[in-house]
Amino acid sequence: MKLRERIGIDLGRRVRLEEGIEWAAKNDIRYIDIQLDTAQNAVTTFDAKRAAGVRAAAERHGIQIGLHTLSAVNVAEYSPYVADAVDEYLKSYVDIYPRLGASWMVVHAGYHFGSDRGLRMEAGLERLKRIVGYAEKKNALILLENLNKEPEDAEVHYLAHTLEEWRYYFEKISSPALKLSFTVNHAHLVPEGVEGFADALDFAMVGEVRLADCFRNGHEVHLRPGAGDLDFGNMFRRVEAKGFRGHYTNAFGTLEDMLAARDYLVDRAREAGVKIE
Repeated sequence: MKLRERIGIDLGRRVRLEEGIEWAAKNDIRYIDIQLDTAQNAVTTFDAKRAAGVRAAAERHGIQIGLHTLSAVNVAEYSPYVADAVDEYLKSYVDIYPRLGASWMVVHAGYHFGSDRGLRMEAGLERLKRIVGYAEKKNALILLENLNKEPEDAEVHYLAHTLEEWRYYFEKISSPALKLSFTVNHAHLVPEGVEGFADALDFAMVGEVRLADCFRNGHEVHLRPGAGDLDFGNMFRRVEAKGFRGHYTNAFGTLEDMLAARDYLVDRAREAGVKIE
């Protein structure tokens, strides 16, 4: 498959899923990512008829659907009642996965408030173990994403934003139902950088690479490629050299921004000597 065909689009909550599938088909996009938390795409709006229609449309157009849970839901929650609700939230995504014919589901490690980092990491690890075990029964594939750095003086900090923290989870969960979602712009925000992550990762464990631009060691922004200082040519060269042959996902700006950026990204890969055909 050509590199351009491997670059998908994160629909997020920008469009109704059925419309997103038709838009993707019209624009020769093979991979889409969708969030099922709000309004017309809330997971509770998919009855049997609607879910079957989505699955049929995706199959007809040859489009693979990924589900993307909300990072604001704290996977590292430990408070009574609320903790149970987080479990049920994640299970609802796994339950709808086969009904929509999804191919992957992105999850996160949660967040902490400084002094409770250790407790949050333990709670998140145990929850991820449970949801991965549940996914095994449903033949679902979970992708654990590396999240973004927050400013040092922020009250809330995402977990798994460094390579060390990310490794804490995926090295403790051994399952065919777990792989990784590698977000290169998040890696660009921390000292390890894209190079450090790419060199350290076993790309047989990576199911998706997510793309946006930002500034080295800066703050969380999802810019169109070329608007920051991330070297996409070097990124493609390193990732492809590690044997990655999965899909990439554009996650920034508008649908039109993400669509147009595919050509820019392929050009950068070509200039870096990456095989694009």
